[in-house]
Amino acid sequence: MEADPAPAGGAAPDRPAIQTSVALTGDGKDIAQARHLAAGFLTWVQAEHGLPVSQRAMDVTQLVVSELVTNARKYAPGPVLLGLRITDDTVEVVVWDSGPVLPVARAADAGRVGQHGLEIVMAVAQGFEAQREPVGKRITARIALADDPGGAVFGRRPL
Repeated sequence: MEADPAPAGGAAPDRPAIQTSVALTGDGKDIAQARHLAAGFLTWVQAEHGLPVSQRAMDVTQLVVSELVTNARKYAPGPVLLGLRITDDTVEVVVWDSGPVLPVARAADAGRVGQHGLEIVMAVAQGFEAQREPVGKRITARIALADDPGGAVFGRRPL
């Protein structure tokens, strides 16, 4: 885990970016490693930076990481890069892979087994974006760190 001295998207100029990243190599343990990194990062953010992280944020972040890394491992050759960054009151989950095709959520189909990962991510994240890169693509999902004091979760906001 690191607090990067250079400001990054949403970080106040006098506040260092709080982020971590890992390259996943496809050894079969990537998804578990990514989930553990996400949980450890959010625990560290709470302990070291005093930011509130709800249990829902912890669970949803691990779910989103799992789904995005699974898709990257399944549909793109080569390494996968996972980044986690705190911006304002959210955690950004960024997954890069070498596949050039942007993901598209499929139409709802109660009879379909599997292939619901992107639908799940889009349903639980406050923001979602898929971008082509010079090589591959980058998927970004934003998840609110804390729930509303009244118990409601924050609504979806554009990235």
